Amino acid sequence: MPSTPDAKIPFREFHLYQLLEDYTLDNLPLDLAINRYFRAHPALGAKDRPYIADTAYALIRWQRLIDHFSPSTSWPDRAETFFSMDLEQLQHDETIPLSVRLSFPSFLFDLIIANHGIEKGSAICWASNFPAPTTVRANALKITREELINRWKEQYEVSPTLHSPYGIVFHKKLNFFQLPEFKEGLFEVQDEGSQLLGLLVDTKPGELVLDYCAGSGGKSLAFAPLMQGKGQIYLHDIRPWALQDARQRMARGGVQNYQLLQHDSPHLSKLKKKMDWVLIDAPCSGTGTLRRNPDMKWKFDDEVLQRLIGQQRMIFEKGLSFLKPGGKIIYATCSILKEENQSQVEHFQRVYGLEQENESFHSVPEIGGMDGFFGVVLKRN
Repeated sequence: MPSTPDAKIPFREFHLYQLLEDYTLDNLPLDLAINRYFRAHPALGAKDRPYIADTAYALIRWQRLIDHFSPSTSWPDRAETFFSMDLEQLQHDETIPLSVRLSFPSFLFDLIIANHGIEKGSAICWASNFPAPTTVRANALKITREELINRWKEQYEVSPTLHSPYGIVFHKKLNFFQLPEFKEGLFEVQDEGSQLLGLLVDTKPGELVLDYCAGSGGKSLAFAPLMQGKGQIYLHDIRPWALQDARQRMARGGVQNYQLLQHDSPHLSKLKKKMDWVLIDAPCSGTGTLRRNPDMKWKFDDEVLQRLIGQQRMIFEKGLSFLKPGGKIIYATCSILKEENQSQVEHFQRVYGLEQENESFHSVPEIGGMDGFFGVVLKRN
């Protein structure tokens, strides 16, 4: 494609196709490719960007079904094919293989069906091809959910989440980061399932908690109010930039009882066998969050799965070394596959002699519902 707009191609479509060409060539994650493209093209307006991003996501989600009908794999042909398709009607066309109808690669589709059965597995794949609801978590350190809903109910269409005591669903998209309530630290954007995973850390004031794969601190922010500013939260990650994001979020949220630990911090060795709680939010396939990261399903295969299983076991063993006798460790993923969830827990129990507390938490993607997550609390006797 030409690098400057062609008069024959509408403005938005030109940038959509150029973005997707760049994404294909650079092999970047889709969200990063979109952010990079928008930064490089500041002339794109406030209405152009949502259209381009939403359409790009839809084309990647439905790529396999689109390619079943498209005359070529060019993005203009794919887009034209997509806009002419009746997705609901095509789901009933039994001349098309089910994995194609649901636009999933065969390996991953077969794995999901083996895990969940044909009916539930198909529903998971269908739900994974549509945008997730937009959910935020009220910051209990600063405001109650009810107070926040009362602030917003005259301006926005909002409702409380069904399961998280702090969640609020927005029924229409908006730029949250410009809201005064965000700048005041009264809420964070967080899926309801992720909120519930964070709350598995049922910590008390004065305890020590290690968020071993903390990322930018979303789950630490969820359980921090339970500590009432007493005790200490340690956020560890191998990615320095993620911890810098966590620092900003903690400051905005009013959390003060925390420390950031780089992977090479000398302080780590002093924390061995000291933690009341360790949270292992393990790197995983992300099969529970494919509607947010649809490009991941096209990069997933058995080699990736086996590598992740090995990483999860290694990380869990390292995290476990920080747990004190009688402490509790939480293993969590955003996967819907038993290979990364129940099978791993059985391995941890068998190898380390851990006992499971209560029932495990697990959710799957549903239209209008939360993403897919798994979490279990294990106790060291």
